Amino acid sequence: MSTLDTALLAAHEAGDLNTLIGLYEQAATEAKAVDASGFYLTHAYVFALELGDSRADHLRRKLAEMGRETVE
Repeated sequence: MSTLDTALLAAHEAGDLNTLIGLYEQAATEAKAVDASGFYLTHAYVFALELGDSRADHLRRKLAEMGRETVE
């Protein structure tokens, strides 16, 4: 198990949404497959929305660039 996987599991267990946003964005960046990147980025976006975090707009734009979301 990678260090990133371990950190994700620990953040989930702790319910640390702020950390999860950053870790899932990192996982999206490091993913080798486009679908995996989109999966991780979607998770980061959902957690940002739940938290009301300002990173949600940035994450939504990244998803739109991937064709997985629309930005008006």
